[in-house]
Amino acid sequence: MSLHVIVGAGPVGTATARLLADKGEQVRLLTRSGGGPEHPGIERRATDASDADALARHTEGALALYCCAGPAYHRWPTDWPPLGAALVRAAELSGAVLVTTGNLYGYGQVDTPMTEQLPQRPNSVKGQVRATLWADALAAHQAGRIRTAEVRGSDYLGAGAMSPFSAMVLPKVLAGRRASMPADLDAPHSWTYVGDVARTLTAVATDKNAWGRPWHVPTAPAMSIRALATRAAELVEAPSARVTRMPTFLLRFAGLINPAAREMLEIQYQLQQPFILDSTAATAAFGIEPTPTDDALRDTINGLRTPAAR
Repeated sequence: MSLHVIVGAGPVGTATARLLADKGEQVRLLTRSGGGPEHPGIERRATDASDADALARHTEGALALYCCAGPAYHRWPTDWPPLGAALVRAAELSGAVLVTTGNLYGYGQVDTPMTEQLPQRPNSVKGQVRATLWADALAAHQAGRIRTAEVRGSDYLGAGAMSPFSAMVLPKVLAGRRASMPADLDAPHSWTYVGDVARTLTAVATDKNAWGRPWHVPTAPAMSIRALATRAAELVEAPSARVTRMPTFLLRFAGLINPAAREMLEIQYQLQQPFILDSTAATAAFGIEPTPTDDALRDTINGLRTPAAR
């Protein structure tokens, strides 16, 4: 039984903690509040993970350190850099493998399916933040100071997962109401299941051949927002999904009072054209097949209906 330290108890951190604990591993879950899922195999501790010394103490003796944290969208430029530096320092002091949950923002706007070989060319503030975090961790790896890898997924499905779809569309579809979203509703879009993120994180952490590079989470074939909404309605036998395209000016107006809406403006490119993740490399390397979209949708829906169960 090895010690695994997880920073963050959001959907990915929770899924990863439960996956490891169910396998009999020793799991230490770190959050500011000391919260997280109740499980006999999960030890919950309150700590500020951006405090490198505190994080290093909690990580002493660990096999792996997983970053599953998610600072508030509008605080990425201020909150991620100290957290990223603390993670690298804790990995260096403890010898734990650092495996970070990443995303696709660092690639910027591309017109082809995204593979791990694409260069990091961010076209947004948030993309630059994520690209810098990976560049710093990779530099420490290449210098022999740490061992690290990054696991990247697209917009999430799963219990507790937050995305424009799960926030703006799915609740209204389930209620039989009309929904709107500032997007090309018929463009193919990749949706990554949080359980598959957890499986990939743990596979990467224990495979030395996987370190020193990014990996894309095995993800089901792309599906448009309209098709995803239609399928969600069918699964729960709700009225046919009605989804319309929200004009961008309404998003800008909402951004005047809502920080989350304001932060969506610079990543609108992800919703206005095909946004497709190629995850064949991870499936070939680790044998992880993506969870079917129907199953991922069911878990997302159950999470919305019974949030306390998370």
